[in-house]
Amino acid sequence: MLLVTGGAGFIGGNFVLDWLAGCDEPVVNFDKLTYAGNLDTLKPLERDSRHHFIHGDIGDRELVSSVLAEFRPRAVVNFAAESHVDRSIHGPGDFIQTNIVGTFGLLESVREYWSKLGADERLSFRFLHVSTDEVFGSLKASEAPFSETRAYAPNSPYSASKAASDHLVRAWHHTYGLPVVTTNCSNNYGPYHFPEKLIPLVILSALAGKPLPVYGDGQQIRDWLYVKDHCSAIRVVLANGQLGETYNVGGWNEKANLDVVRTICRILDELSPRLDGQSYSEQISFVQDRPGHDRRYAIDARKLARELGWKPVETFDTGIRKTIEWYLANDGWVENVTSGQYRDWMKHQYGK
Repeated sequence: MLLVTGGAGFIGGNFVLDWLAGCDEPVVNFDKLTYAGNLDTLKPLERDSRHHFIHGDIGDRELVSSVLAEFRPRAVVNFAAESHVDRSIHGPGDFIQTNIVGTFGLLESVREYWSKLGADERLSFRFLHVSTDEVFGSLKASEAPFSETRAYAPNSPYSASKAASDHLVRAWHHTYGLPVVTTNCSNNYGPYHFPEKLIPLVILSALAGKPLPVYGDGQQIRDWLYVKDHCSAIRVVLANGQLGETYNVGGWNEKANLDVVRTICRILDELSPRLDGQSYSEQISFVQDRPGHDRRYAIDARKLARELGWKPVETFDTGIRKTIEWYLANDGWVENVTSGQYRDWMKHQYGK
C-alpha cells in the first residue's frame, strides 16, 4: 500500500493513474482538493477497489495519523503543495501554510507512525518528497544546469516555501533517521494540467480565440519534462533511491517560453486549424513580466541516469504533440476544471 499526498493534482494524479495501470499495489490518495485538485482526473478509478480517496489536509495531524494507522502504507509519496508562482506572489500565505507548515505536520505524523513499525517494516519504509528545480534560483545563459549540489537560492514565495520543505525533509532524516529521498524536477507538462500554467493556458486560449499571453520578451528558458516520464522517475527513485539522497529529474529539453508557444501554435495549425486560415501565432500577445521572474532553469539529471538507470522517453516534440492531442480529445475535463474561480483569476492576472 502506498500513501500518495496531493494525488488529485496534476503530477500526483498522473502518478496515481500510472501506478495503478502498471501494478496491483493499492493507493491511498490523500488530497485537500484546492482549486488545482480535480477529482475528474481520477474518474477512471472511481470503481477501482485499489484506489482509496481521502479528502484532507496534510497539516491535519490527527487525520493523517489515523489514515496511516488504518492503511499501514509501506511508503509515502508527497506531492502535496501549492505550486503556482503567480499565485504565490499575490497570496503567499497559502504557500507558507501548505508547503512549510503542512510538510512539517506530515513529517511528524509519518515519523510517529514509522517509529512504531516492526524492525523489517522500518527498514523498508520510504518517504519520497517531490520538489522543484525552482529552489535553485535562476541560471545565466552560460551556466551549467543545476546539479544536486547546487546551493539553494529561491526567488519567489513559492520556491522559497518549497526550499523550506526540502530542508525540513533533510533535517528529519539526519536528526530522526526518517528514511527519506527527495526529487527535484524541472517544468512538467502533459495531460490533466491545470490551465493556469503556460502550456495548457496557451492551448486553450488559442482554441478559444483569445490572446496568448507571453511574459516580457518570452526568452525565459525552462527544461520541459513530460509528466509521464516524471512518474516513471519517481517509481525508480522510490524503488532504488539511496536514503537521504536527492535526485534531479529533467527532460533535457531547454526551450524559451516564446518557442514553446510558437510550437504549440504550429501543431494546432495542423490538428485544429483556425476557420479563417490564419496561424494561431497571430494571437500571441506580450504582457508585462512578473516580479522576480527567473530567467533560466535547467536540470542536470545525469546522477539519476548514472546511479539508477533512468532517462526520459519523450522528446519535447513527441511530448507536446501528445499533450495537445489529449486536450483536443478531453474538452469535457477542461470545461469542468475551468470554473468561475479560474476565470476570475485569469481576469485578475492577465486583464481582459
